[in-house]
Amino acid sequence: MATRLKVIGTVRVNEMPEKRLARRVRRTRPTMLEGRDASPRRPLALLLAVVCTVGCGYSLAGRGSYLPAHIRTIGIPPFVNRTSVFNVEQVLTERVRQEFIGRGKYKVIPQATNADAVLSAEITNIDVVPTAFNQDQQASRYAFRLIAKLELRDIKSNKVVWQDPSRVFSEEYDLTSSQGSVDANALLGSDNAALDRIANDFARTTVSAILEAF
Repeated sequence: MATRLKVIGTVRVNEMPEKRLARRVRRTRPTMLEGRDASPRRPLALLLAVVCTVGCGYSLAGRGSYLPAHIRTIGIPPFVNRTSVFNVEQVLTERVRQEFIGRGKYKVIPQATNADAVLSAEITNIDVVPTAFNQDQQASRYAFRLIAKLELRDIKSNKVVWQDPSRVFSEEYDLTSSQGSVDANALLGSDNAALDRIANDFARTTVSAILEAF
């Protein structure tokens, strides 16, 4: 009986610490390995993020330059003019067409039929406000503001792919031949060069806004 107790006591004294040590080792090693592995992963993840940012930069906001690939032909019918400014819709329509053509990727047609996408526009308001005067107290510089509703529709899917229901274009111009007039129709009618500058700036900013959305 004494011998059995001695054996049992030996087992308890000699074997149990080894088992406890083994458990501690099993619990400790993974933690140490995780600590070693975790640190190299973070720089690697940052490196991959930087590489992706550089390689995928064309898709960031403001960096796009093309519409969806299937859109090759854009129909741009004459804009609708809801203002009293004569002929402004014809000038703006033509400048926007030329701007799209100048981007070198699209065929532009003057109607909605046979197009992959159609850009429609409605000019809703034009304001002209004098901001500077000459020595004769005649206005020599004007703040021009145009508000338009624009929509680009994908004909294939019959979905609007870009729109701006209240696009505001504003800029200041020197209009030396205006003779102080603050009436937009009389002002732009007497200064064709001013209307051309306005139309060119409107077309450039509008087409850029459309393409950079993709």
